[in-house]
Amino acid sequence: MSLTPSTFALQPGSPAPDFTLPDAAGSDHQLQHLTGKAGTLIIFACNHCPYVIHLAEALSHFAREMEGVGIKTIAINSNDVEKYPADSPAKMQIFSRKNAWNFPYLYDEDQSVAKAFSAACTPDFFLFDSGLKLHYAGQFDASRPGSEQPVTGADLRAAAESLLAKQPAATPFLPATGCNIKWKPGNEPSYF
Repeated sequence: MSLTPSTFALQPGSPAPDFTLPDAAGSDHQLQHLTGKAGTLIIFACNHCPYVIHLAEALSHFAREMEGVGIKTIAINSNDVEKYPADSPAKMQIFSRKNAWNFPYLYDEDQSVAKAFSAACTPDFFLFDSGLKLHYAGQFDASRPGSEQPVTGADLRAAAESLLAKQPAATPFLPATGCNIKWKPGNEPSYF
């Protein structure tokens, strides 16, 4: 595990990179059909990362709450599953059921979507407005595995509240930190 922060390469106001990705069962999903009326939250995640596991239950509750105000959630796993079989699509189904993730959990096998977002770590959070323009990128909250900080979702919640109020998100953004995305050999992005 290599502790890695967000890159912030995608700037506020940037359009969300378009994608079509399969879920763990193999059914394709297009971004345009997954968006929320008020906004869309995209999380780069995986099954084995202790930083994702630390937030997984809270993310389930947060996504349900956001669904109620018109913000949809999508999770994307971009890890190399040959080297990290715990992140395989079959195990994605188990992980999402175990953590009551009622939102799509998609598989980015060729890692092109992670590269398009300049995603760096798991978890990495991107909140877009109703027009799919980036409103916020950064951490869920200050809690990390083994820290004394409770998991509250305070930073992402504040960003969602500002989005709903049609106000800019508070800056500077604090980077999400977690395990690095497990890139396939020779596929490492140039933004590191």
